[in-house]
Amino acid sequence: MANSKIKSLSQLKKITQQIKNRGKQIVFTNGCFDIIHVGHIKYLEKAAKYGDVLIIAVNSDKSVKTIKGKTRPFNKQLERAYILSAFSFVDYVIIFNEKTPHRLIKSLKPDVLVKGGDWPKSKIIGRSTVKKYGGKVINIPFVKGFSTTKLIQRIRLIL
Repeated sequence: MANSKIKSLSQLKKITQQIKNRGKQIVFTNGCFDIIHVGHIKYLEKAAKYGDVLIIAVNSDKSVKTIKGKTRPFNKQLERAYILSAFSFVDYVIIFNEKTPHRLIKSLKPDVLVKGGDWPKSKIIGRSTVKKYGGKVINIPFVKGFSTTKLIQRIRLIL
């Protein structure tokens, strides 16, 4: 069942320790994922290939409002987490309330931290933390033509 992939921080800490004990690589990424589109899917498929287990941290509704404004998110946090958990290449999903996932990254210590090309490597949250313990930080090129903002603009033109 897809929603069994949605975990709390305490659950994920135990799970990630077990994964690391088996010598497996943990990949971590995060985002709002408000309206899932092809760009998100291609990005996440690529991210998953950098390790054995993919964890996605999803901004809570409160966090999205802080980042994107009072009209967002369109989809509630549990709906967004459930959609992401349904993908076969996603192993775990966690919802976080902070503006950034820095606390999660420090707690889970992923082997690979991945962000999209719209984030310069130097600005990726958690970069220095991951580098300190020997992890990798990877920037996946942005999938051109796909963005939530562009999708919202197209929908508004139709309405």
